[in-house]
Amino acid sequence: MLNRALRHPRIVIAVLGAIAALGFPPIHLWPIALLAFGAGAILIRFSGSVRSAFFRGWLFGLTHFTATNLWIATAFTHQDQMPAVLGWLAVPLLSAYLALYPALAFAAAYRLARGRSTLVYALALGGTWILTEWLRASLFTGYAWGPFSLALLGPFDRVGLAALLPVTGTYALSGLAAVLCVALLDQLLRREWVTLGIASVLLIAAMYWPAGKGPEGTLAYTLVQPDLDQDALNDARQYEPSFLTLAALSVRPEDRDARRLVLWPEGVLPDYLREGYPQRYYSATTAGRDPAFARQRIARVIGENSVLLTGTMDLEIEGDRAVAAYNVVSVLDDEGKIVEGYRKAHLVPYGEYLPFRDWLEPIGLSRLVAGTIDFIPGPGPQTLDLGEYGQAGVQICYEIIFSGQVVDRGNRPDYIVNPSIDGWFGPSGPPQHLAQARMRAIEEGLPVLRSTTTGISGVIDSRGVVRQHLGLGEQARLEGLVPPAASPTLFALMGNWLALVWALVLLGCSLVVKRRSAH
Repeated sequence: MLNRALRHPRIVIAVLGAIAALGFPPIHLWPIALLAFGAGAILIRFSGSVRSAFFRGWLFGLTHFTATNLWIATAFTHQDQMPAVLGWLAVPLLSAYLALYPALAFAAAYRLARGRSTLVYALALGGTWILTEWLRASLFTGYAWGPFSLALLGPFDRVGLAALLPVTGTYALSGLAAVLCVALLDQLLRREWVTLGIASVLLIAAMYWPAGKGPEGTLAYTLVQPDLDQDALNDARQYEPSFLTLAALSVRPEDRDARRLVLWPEGVLPDYLREGYPQRYYSATTAGRDPAFARQRIARVIGENSVLLTGTMDLEIEGDRAVAAYNVVSVLDDEGKIVEGYRKAHLVPYGEYLPFRDWLEPIGLSRLVAGTIDFIPGPGPQTLDLGEYGQAGVQICYEIIFSGQVVDRGNRPDYIVNPSIDGWFGPSGPPQHLAQARMRAIEEGLPVLRSTTTGISGVIDSRGVVRQHLGLGEQARLEGLVPPAASPTLFALMGNWLALVWALVLLGCSLVVKRRSAH
């Protein structure tokens, strides 16, 4: 089998890279993904030179990231500034850049393990994969979507091998997955059926082991999914009907009067809620009057003993015009006062701002989000003190994918709110987005409450179990009690320094095995 693959290694490696993406939601064929990754890694091990290993690793990454990020092409169909066909060009172009990181990991592992055993190579690849996946999530604002460890997350009511995240973090678990993949393929090629069978049984048991029932909380929530697609959100004629949909889904049941959180998604409220802008900005909104009117009618909707966390937008005003905007979550109490707020820090390139605008705008490129002014970032993770409603961490949409960057470590929240617009993401993006929110819950030991425009919305407990969810295209609300936080995990205390420790451990072990095998 290996000899046949070696006749056309580049083609086979490219195919294996795409197959390895099948381990991610919504397909989640994780056994095939693990075998494909391991097979690709073994073929790269026989490259013959560091340069060849780098190129083969780049081919693997190119097809892997193209398959993982196909949802990006859908985003181009929701704007009219650029041809939608550009989306199918944007995905492989982005993937060509992202593929540099696995290429570096494979090339470095090849160099470290050249002429040595498969074990040396597997350990070296695990260490280099951690480092390069962390770099991918950090350099040039970072792009953390689709860590390989995502394939190890179990179904909604199972955690799978992602149960290790509290002691590894996302990037270290990806490195350990790389070691596992190479080891499994090595056993398969050696026809070590007993060892392979035992390992497979243990792996399947770990992936599907029941999570059990977690503890209940005390704070009530109403989480709204209005099923408003991008056309409705961008159409001024739909502003008022959209608000009425939100209002109908948010009304408190008559038989309940306990304090509650009301959660609306990102981007559903066109009203500017803050004072001080030129009047023309208020005139085009749902309320069409002033921010006080907009806040008061929201207060009437949510009722007494409620606070609302809603996505909206603030403006940066210079003179009499807006020069920039903030993507924010505003917290309104039952009197219509803004009591807290959070500004999104990790913005989406080409979505919320156009990099190199002076160069790209003249050739016809623009943002995917409607508007002519760019968003600017807030200060980073922070905890909002909501008094009797607890300490809330907020991560808006895309921010939730960044491991180790979602919580203010000096002021740990009780829960994380993650409002989002997932209507951009096609059929594959929302399941992957929800899965990455689950990984943040497991890492940090904190529940995540996710309200999206079109799905998938859900409530995730601190173990990563999805307690409730609303599927794509559902117009409904979820009600229940916010799951309690767990004690701070090792990852919550160390952040991504923990992943770097794992990288050093794996690289150190590879060197030890290498030296022993030389004697």
